[in-house]
Amino acid sequence: MTSFDDFAFNQGLWLSLGLTVAIGAQNAFVLRQGLRREHVPAIVLFCTTMDALLVAAGVTGMGQVLAQRPAWAQALALAGAAFLLGYGLRALWRACAPSGALVGAAPGSGAGQSRQAVLVQAAAFTLLNPHVYVDTLLLVGSVGARHEGAARAAFVAGAGVASLLWFTALGFGARWLAPLFARPRAWQWLDGAVGLSMLALGMGLLRQALP
Repeated sequence: MTSFDDFAFNQGLWLSLGLTVAIGAQNAFVLRQGLRREHVPAIVLFCTTMDALLVAAGVTGMGQVLAQRPAWAQALALAGAAFLLGYGLRALWRACAPSGALVGAAPGSGAGQSRQAVLVQAAAFTLLNPHVYVDTLLLVGSVGARHEGAARAAFVAGAGVASLLWFTALGFGARWLAPLFARPRAWQWLDGAVGLSMLALGMGLLRQALP
C-alpha cells in the first residue's frame, strides 16, 4: 500500500467510526441482541457488510442519485417511521409487563427468535433509516469519491473495518453487562429506554417526511 492509500484507509476508518459510534436505532438493536446472546455473529456480519456496501455505493455516485429524488427519501422516511414507532411501542409493552413475563428475554432462556427473524429486523433497522443513507451514501461516500483507483478501494476498506470493529465490540462486548441483566427489572429499564428512544426517532422521521 502506498502512503496515499494509507491516508485514504485511515480517513475512511475514522470518518466512519465517528459516524457509527452514536446512539441510534441500529446500535440499540445490536446491543439488545448482544445482551440476549442471540445470533450475534450473524448480526455483526450483516451490519458490517451492509455498511461497507452502502459506503461503496456512495463512493461510486449512488448518493447523488438519491439526493436528486426527494420522493424516494420521503417514502423511505415514512416506512422507517412506521417501523420505529411499532418497535418502540412493542418495547414499551415489554417494559410494562410483569417481571415473570420477561423471563423469555433473559440470556440463555431458550425462548429467542429465529436467525431469519432477527436478520429481518436488522435489515429493517439498517435499510429503513434515512440517516443511514445520509451517513454512508452522502457524507462518507462524498468524501471517498474524491479518491481514485486503489485509494478509493482503501477508503472503502477503512470504512468497513470501522463498522466491523464497532459492531463486534457492541455485540460481543454486551455480555460483560450480563450480570446486571440477570434481573428482570433491568430488562424492563432497558426496554423502556429503547422504546422511548425508538418513539422519539420515529416521530423525528415522521416530521421530516410529512409536508
